[in-house]
Amino acid sequence: MREPAVGASIRDIVFAVQQLVRGRSNATGTVTLAANQATTTVTLDLRLSNENGFPLLTPTTANAAAEIGNGTMYISSVTRTGFVITHANNVQTDRTYHYEFRGG
Repeated sequence: MREPAVGASIRDIVFAVQQLVRGRSNATGTVTLAANQATTTVTLDLRLSNENGFPLLTPTTANAAAEIGNGTMYISSVTRTGFVITHANNVQTDRTYHYEFRGG
């Protein structure tokens, strides 16, 4: 969640909290695993990430779901700037996931 701008009104802050309660967050994105490589790096906005957080991945394609089912992918590191997914090295270009970064 972004820090309120200097001088943000109480109304703005209340609205931001209401959005979080409704499950809306700007700590989300989409990632497609790199073809012909064994890792994919996701860079996050510094306001969203930290080394104590973790990404939640949801597959959006059949090949992405198969990658999870095969047990060939995992989050190998989380840093202040993002996270690294280690995965099978193959030619598939449609292993796409939605992610949400949580915690910290």
